[in-house]
Amino acid sequence: MTPSEAPYESAGADPLSAAARRLIESVEALTDKTWAGPSLLPGWTRGHVVAHLTLNGEALAAALIGVVEGRPVPMYASDEARNADIAELAATPRAQVVRRLVTATGRFDEALAAVAAAPGQVAERLIPRTPGGRRFAAAAAGEMRLREVEIHHVDLDVGYSPLDWSVPFVRDLLNHGVHRPHRIDALLKATDLEWSHQIGSGGPTITGPAHGLAWWLTGRDPFPGAEPSSAEGPLPRIEAL
Repeated sequence: MTPSEAPYESAGADPLSAAARRLIESVEALTDKTWAGPSLLPGWTRGHVVAHLTLNGEALAAALIGVVEGRPVPMYASDEARNADIAELAATPRAQVVRRLVTATGRFDEALAAVAAAPGQVAERLIPRTPGGRRFAAAAAGEMRLREVEIHHVDLDVGYSPLDWSVPFVRDLLNHGVHRPHRIDALLKATDLEWSHQIGSGGPTITGPAHGLAWWLTGRDPFPGAEPSSAEGPLPRIEAL
């Protein structure tokens, strides 16, 4: 059995390893019935969410190895191919997808370590998400994967919530969220952290717990118990992350 085929074990106390371990524990606890049940993402079952996380891990790992080897490897052939692959994998028997998620998690860890160990400016090389599409630096892959794991773990709707996120992750997610392309103008203020940010110019003031603001900035509906609000009317809609 190769390292990437072995049962996934956290390599340390770093946030991504810990988040991956929590996710895998939740996924392994799913039954066939709960697997087929709805997630918090419209039109997606929990199986779709796990399929996406699996394919995302595989795609990032392959792209990182491509960077180390000096050849560009897009994460996905196209958005249409990505969506079709998710639907196909979600229809695969649950146990097979769970095993594939565990393997993908290990492969991603190995690929990330290979980038860190590579000489020169490998981490600064750009990875295309799709051919000719948006690109990102290899160095950003760890943070990207952490966001995928933590946000979609909540999307599974199995008891894990934004309130379980660490404060450092929430701060990072807030700062990432406000710099995504938005079609809104608003002043955001966390009520439990020293954090605020103006998106655009003017607009309503939106306040709430930092965890709830971070979740809402991903384009999800407000999370019960951590809802942001505005005295100036309903919350604007944000495109889902």
